[in-house]
Amino acid sequence: MTVVDGVLTVIQACTGSTRLPGKVLLPLGGRPALSRMLERIRCAELAGTVVVATTTLAEDDAIEVLSAEEGVPCFRGDPTDLLDRHIQAARRFDAVHVVKIPSECPLIDPAIVDEVIGSYLYRPASWDYVSNLHPPSWPEGNDVEVMSREALETAWAEARRPFEREHTTPFLWDQPDRFRIGNVLWDEGPDLSMRVRLTLEWPEDYELIRTLFEAAYPADPRFGLREILQLLQIWPDLGRINSHLCDLNRNRHQLDNLVEPVFRRTSGFDTRPNRW
Repeated sequence: MTVVDGVLTVIQACTGSTRLPGKVLLPLGGRPALSRMLERIRCAELAGTVVVATTTLAEDDAIEVLSAEEGVPCFRGDPTDLLDRHIQAARRFDAVHVVKIPSECPLIDPAIVDEVIGSYLYRPASWDYVSNLHPPSWPEGNDVEVMSREALETAWAEARRPFEREHTTPFLWDQPDRFRIGNVLWDEGPDLSMRVRLTLEWPEDYELIRTLFEAAYPADPRFGLREILQLLQIWPDLGRINSHLCDLNRNRHQLDNLVEPVFRRTSGFDTRPNRW
């Protein structure tokens, strides 16, 4: 991983999931899912300083222990106010730009992390917030959001609704008339946001992710989204393991209008660095 000045990538993680308790500690190839995710994110060229942000609850002591084992800083904050948790982490590590990635993405492709961050960093003065979520087009489980520290401070100071505090960024992306919002679209085929589910929330998700990991990792520990999609094409039964959950993929508050897209490759800068 290349250290990028001012960039802080925050992995929000806890063990208190009601759908799949302790999901980030479930094994993937003999190591916890969160460890595998950190392994992948630290291969991104633009992730900067990576920190795990968990809660102050005793049940999440295991997250702090795992982070120490992985050599990744752990910040502990409010259990429900994730906006506060992110801004406190940003202040602790003196971040200029903050990247938000949920721990439900153990198969996230570092090339996608770089693509979103790179799109923002190429013209940081042009954007307050860039993601690949609004509108969605990527396979679920590759969620990346990046924002300026200044914008995050504004959200922290002004957001009042519980939804805005719990989910960190709605105050920003739900006001395109106030904040400069960008989106990185999937352009390598049809919209897969409602067709491919690689997020870890339910037992069926874990079954699919574990199967994909065990199939791909031995041949290439650095496998990415392209290899995953190839496996799903070769073995279509794999995708059926959790296909009934795909309706949940974007069951979230979304922008009512399309925001201005961030182009993948802009003059003088390639937002997709060499594969890791």
